[in-house]
Amino acid sequence: MSAETTGSRDFRYWRLRFRAWRGRRPFWAGLFTLAGGVPIMYFPYANMHLGNVTLAMSTTAGAGSLIIGVLLITLGLTMWFHSVVRMFAGVASILLALISIPIANIGGFVIGFLLSLFGGALACAWVPAKPRRGDKQTEYADGEPSPEGAPEPATAATETTVDANGGRNSAG
Repeated sequence: MSAETTGSRDFRYWRLRFRAWRGRRPFWAGLFTLAGGVPIMYFPYANMHLGNVTLAMSTTAGAGSLIIGVLLITLGLTMWFHSVVRMFAGVASILLALISIPIANIGGFVIGFLLSLFGGALACAWVPAKPRRGDKQTEYADGEPSPEGAPEPATAATETTVDANGGRNSAG
């Protein structure tokens, strides 16, 4: 180890790494979906104690709500760690949230329903950010080519290029 390194990573380093990780995926969509699955899964098996009175909320649909809750948690984790399928995960979480209304105690007493619905909508709306202009440098200042692994510039028009004709499309 050199004199400049401390040997440990400080809080700022981990915070910046988490921030960069969070920016490349639908983080809030996954968090809301995951948080929506917990009350849907929990409430059918919960016992509330009001003084000496125990109120059991278990229903015959306990297995269904357990499956819906586990699937919502899995979809939330999928949004985080496999963001390519965010559209499928978003639509599936919206459908599971809607199914949870009649099956899982009014969707986890509306809390889990709203969280899952909002998380699914965020997942469907999220798109990856375009790289900044400074990140797309293709040549150094002295004219040398960029290092390996750098994206190649798109110089030629492709077959999918469309002449917009001033913003108007022709029908024929």
